[in-house]
Amino acid sequence: MLQNKIYQNFIKEILKTFFVILFGLTMIAWTVKAVNFLDLIVNNGYSTLIYFKYSFLNIFGVLPRFIPLSFLLALTIFILKQIQENEFTILWTSGVEKIKIINLFFGISIFILLFHLLFSAFLTPLALNKSRLLINKDGLSSFLPTLRVQQFNDSFKGFTFFVQKRTENKIEKVFIHDKSNVLKNLTSDESKTDSTTIVAESGLIKEKKLFLFNGQIVSNKKESKTNIIKFEQLNLELDNLKTDTIKSPKMQETSTVKLLSCIKGAQKENFFNCKKDDNALKEIKTVINKRIGVPFYVPIISLLCSFLLINNKTKKNYFLNKYSIFFLSFLILLYAELLVRYTGLYELINLLFITSPLILIVIFYILLIFKLSKESLKT
Repeated sequence: MLQNKIYQNFIKEILKTFFVILFGLTMIAWTVKAVNFLDLIVNNGYSTLIYFKYSFLNIFGVLPRFIPLSFLLALTIFILKQIQENEFTILWTSGVEKIKIINLFFGISIFILLFHLLFSAFLTPLALNKSRLLINKDGLSSFLPTLRVQQFNDSFKGFTFFVQKRTENKIEKVFIHDKSNVLKNLTSDESKTDSTTIVAESGLIKEKKLFLFNGQIVSNKKESKTNIIKFEQLNLELDNLKTDTIKSPKMQETSTVKLLSCIKGAQKENFFNCKKDDNALKEIKTVINKRIGVPFYVPIISLLCSFLLINNKTKKNYFLNKYSIFFLSFLILLYAELLVRYTGLYELINLLFITSPLILIVIFYILLIFKLSKESLKT
C-alpha cells in the first residue's frame, strides 16, 4: 500500500511538472505566432473576433512540438530533485527495486506517447482545418484597418489602392486600380472590363462600404477604347474583395485518415493534397511520420533518464552524469526531428526512422538491466 502511494505521488509530480513546462513553452511560442497573425486584421480586414478564434485554434499546432522536450525536462527535474533530497536512497534501503521505478517511468512515457498521438494525429489537424475554414467563411469585416497612408496597398487580389491623407474614416486623394473586376457594373457598357481605375478627391469609409466624392472612373477594355466617367459621388460595395490569405487547407491541416487513404490509393481520393504526383505522396509520407512516428521516441527518453538512478554518486562515471544523459536525450529528439524530414525522400531513411525507437528501447532496457545486475553484485 505504501509503495503504491509513493508511485502515485511520483506519477502526479512528474505529470504536474510536465504540463506546467508544456503550458509555459506553448504559451511563449504561441504568443510570438499570434503577433504575426495580426496581419489578418491590419492587412486583410478580418474582425478582432476572427483573429482571436484563429489564433486560439493555432495553439493546437504549437503544443505537440514541445511534448517530447517537456517530458525530458520534467523527468530530469524530478529525478535530480529526488536524488538531491535522498528520496531514492530511502526507497532503496526499504527494499524497493530500481527496475520498478524504471518501469514506472516507462509507463508514464507510454501515457505521454498516447497524449502526443492524440494531438499530433487527430486534434491538431482538426483544429488547424477549423481555423482555415474560419478564414474561408468570414471575409472582410471592415476596409478601414487595411488602409496605410501614402503607401500602395495590394493586400487584396487584383485590387490596389492608395490614399494620400486619412483622418479617422475620412480619406483624401484616393487612387484605386481594379484588375479582378471587383468593381463591376460601374458603367452601362456590358462588355468585359480589363481593368478599372478610380481617382477621387475625397471619400468616407463605413465598414465594407466606400463613398467617394469628386472624381472619375477610367475603364480599360481590350475590344474598345477607354471610357472615362466623371462623378460627384460614388458608392462602392467591397463585399467581393478577396484577400491574399491562403484559404485552401494545407498538408498539415488535412486529417490523418485522409492522408493514409491517399497513400493507399491516391487516385480514389478527391482533395487537392492527394495527387498521383510522386512529390506530393512523398510529402504526405513525411507528414504522417511526423504525426505518428515522432511520439514513439518519447519512451526512449524515459529509459535514458533512468540511467541517473545508477551510480549517481560515482564521480568517475562520466557517461552517467546528469549533463551527458540530458545531452544524449536531447540528441535523440533532434535525431528524430531531422530524420523525419527525409523519410518521404528515401526509403532507407524511412525504414531507419520507423525501426529506431524499437531498437533503441530494447538496447537501453537491456543495458539498464545489465547495469543494475552489475550494481547488485557490488553490494
